[in-house]
Amino acid sequence: MTHLESPFRIDAWEPAETDALADPDGAGPATGRAIVRKTYTGELAATSVAELLTCQGDDGAAYLAQERVVGELGGRRGSFVLQHGASGGSGAEPQQWAFVVPGSGAGELAGLRGSGTLAHELITLDWELPG
Repeated sequence: MTHLESPFRIDAWEPAETDALADPDGAGPATGRAIVRKTYTGELAATSVAELLTCQGDDGAAYLAQERVVGELGGRRGSFVLQHGASGGSGAEPQQWAFVVPGSGAGELAGLRGSGTLAHELITLDWELPG
């Protein structure tokens, strides 16, 4: 496994106009959806588009995302899909996780495997490619 830590910036956050998951009575935590565009720099030199689901209330928050990443990783060009999420709140242990969706690697990144976290504009990923 190869370890990387690459910074990213959020270039655009596009919230959905309507929220099919919202609590119709307004009693539960707010939920939402957004399209997020990012640029990664460093060992992962790439751009991405992610679709996020979010939940935020008085006592906690969480998100879940699938993100297509296109660019260069470890000197190889291609794309892959990253699934990631996080949750936390009062009385709950914070959780963060990310993994490369199996079989999603394309181009020179075909067969990519990996797992890690995304937090505070930094991706940490332990990854490997076949051969």
